[in-house]
Amino acid sequence: MKVLVINCGSSSLKYQLIDMDNESVICKGTFERIGDNAFLKHKINGNEYKFDQNVANHKEALEFVFEQLQDKDHPALESLDEISAIGHRVVHGGEKFASSVLINDEVIDAIDQCSSLAPAHNPNALIGIKACQDLVPGKPMVAVFDTAFHQTISKEKYICSVPYEYYTKYGLRKYGFHGTSHKYVSERISTLLHRNDLKIVNCHLGQGASICAIKEGKSVETSMGLTPTSGIPMCARSGDLDPAIVTFLMDKENLSTKEVNTLLNKKSGLLGISNVSNDFRDIYDAKIKGNELAKLAIDHYAYKVATFIASYMVSLNGLDVITFTAGIGENRPDLRKQICENLSYLGIKINDEKNDLGNEEMKISTEDSKVEVWVVPTNEELMIARDTLSLII
Repeated sequence: MKVLVINCGSSSLKYQLIDMDNESVICKGTFERIGDNAFLKHKINGNEYKFDQNVANHKEALEFVFEQLQDKDHPALESLDEISAIGHRVVHGGEKFASSVLINDEVIDAIDQCSSLAPAHNPNALIGIKACQDLVPGKPMVAVFDTAFHQTISKEKYICSVPYEYYTKYGLRKYGFHGTSHKYVSERISTLLHRNDLKIVNCHLGQGASICAIKEGKSVETSMGLTPTSGIPMCARSGDLDPAIVTFLMDKENLSTKEVNTLLNKKSGLLGISNVSNDFRDIYDAKIKGNELAKLAIDHYAYKVATFIASYMVSLNGLDVITFTAGIGENRPDLRKQICENLSYLGIKINDEKNDLGNEEMKISTEDSKVEVWVVPTNEELMIARDTLSLII
């Protein structure tokens, strides 16, 4: 069976066509800058093809992707009928969804109702869903929510300390994100260690980043909240702040709500501190060259990640494993070591030789470390495909 996984971002479209008989990727691609000099990178059979295709929206992008899937020179499919089902990544499911669901009109309406909580993502996910309904009518489709995995977090942890009426009126609470990644990694490490009772802290460190405490396969705490802005500092997002900073800056800099939202989500975090870039690699290069602000940004980041890990021992009542995943977590051994050195008082010890090997799936702690530390490359697309398959068979 072949499952197509679709991820409609704010200005991008990612996809993978997966053969679920052996979970191999038939082809994959990314449409970037949708609406503004868009281009597609399409990979199949070890080859990458780039198309400059100026599409106005996600529907036009999907139409072009479906053409490439059947391209006569490098076809992934002879016919779209070979697609058994389509899995859609949806950022926000609010309190309505605690698991992946088959898409119907009721689900579409519920996703739309959550759009106010994810205005840059949910509307585009709906465009993708409706486009697929037109392009391959009758195909079963599944919505897989970033927030669903965190619906097991208890109320005293997710409630916000503002008047309770705002929770009842607007659903203002912690939701958490990256749930598909956290779920995949927790299942993978449980398989590797042959245990279902693990107390895990998973560090999904990428352009966006979040920490999740997972006990016996269930999320019990996570760093992102109502939106993906909160938690640890990220490449361009602020992470947690004294909330009075927002009103202070609005007064001093005469900022509108839109402007302060842009400041917190696109100009803060490591970019804001370093004044170098929102790319981790650029900041590390600047640090090596002696840039003190770049060093400060990285030190701040490593400290904040370590403090979240340590605090989540309260939610877990202990800790068995720390896992690192996503672009930065998988590819920055120097950062992993720095984070773990901040936790050395817990008896955590890193095997430098293994840690320096790179981004392979492996244990990077020493044999006498009190807590195991692993690198586990995430695979959100495969997790979406698995959830999709489970709901159609």
